[in-house]
Amino acid sequence: RDMSVQLPRRQLSREEQAIREYCMGEDGRRKAESTVLLHVSHSNLKKTFFQEIRLDLHMRINTVKQKLEFHCGTSAVSNRVRTMRAEGGHMMSECDDDKMLGYYSPHDGCRLHIVDDDPNSLSAGGWLEDVSLVTKYEISEEAYNARKNTYRKFKEDKLQEDPDWSLKKEIDTRKAKAGLTPSSESKSKVEDDEYLAGEAEAIKVGDRCEVAGGRRGCVKYVGKIPELPKGCKSIFVDAKPELGPHRLVGWRAGVSYFECLDKYGGFVRPDLVQVRVSLICYAEMKIIQVGDYPELDPFADLEDEI
Repeated sequence: RDMSVQLPRRQLSREEQAIREYCMGEDGRRKAESTVLLHVSHSNLKKTFFQEIRLDLHMRINTVKQKLEFHCGTSAVSNRVRTMRAEGGHMMSECDDDKMLGYYSPHDGCRLHIVDDDPNSLSAGGWLEDVSLVTKYEISEEAYNARKNTYRKFKEDKLQEDPDWSLKKEIDTRKAKAGLTPSSESKSKVEDDEYLAGEAEAIKVGDRCEVAGGRRGCVKYVGKIPELPKGCKSIFVDAKPELGPHRLVGWRAGVSYFECLDKYGGFVRPDLVQVRVSLICYAEMKIIQVGDYPELDPFADLEDEI
């Protein structure tokens, strides 16, 4: 299986979207009233800065230290915590282990600074950031050439068999043996302006359809898009035409082709119409089926109540 292929994402139902919006909030950071988002810095870590750690104001400072231990690696018994202002980074106060975090009145954006007092700490001397301190494995040219299973040996053998050999050609050959489309063919440029015309004629505006991933909707446009590759007869699928105010999103180079909800439509190539099974779906090639596809029931997977 080619792991580089991007499979289509499942479309959220209306109920799932509502739950997601509730959990994320307006800015994607919904939290309880007693929760603060604090930045964390460390005395031994000059390049590392922990952003927006969620902490509760009712947590004792000793508990905060234990939680921060999983982020910075410094033991709770070997550090001191200071609260810093968001503006300028001036120290507000040094924290007492027995007091609650809310005692120091931190707000979102304030900073907790950890002072590591352990001289034998793993982070001391830059050991968690300075990669130059780590001894690298080195091998001489003679020792590497003496090895058999190396890329250098593999390349030399291939060039002896075929002077025009390249890594790209090798990948295409292996893809062909596996039944996959070689990259050289999949990226070939289309020159025929009437390419896919026959497939596009079978699709009509207003047809119900289903796109790869189970998204259903109706066809809103069939035709050429000058800004897209030659001969590409693109159609538009509006997955949720009955929801909310419509926005003009079917734009290409300032030309509007259709209306739909924001992020609920797209241009789909018609050459894969009637294809029902596929293991590969490239980011710009979506499988579409046209036919009798009623709107999905969001409660279809729930058991009937007695």
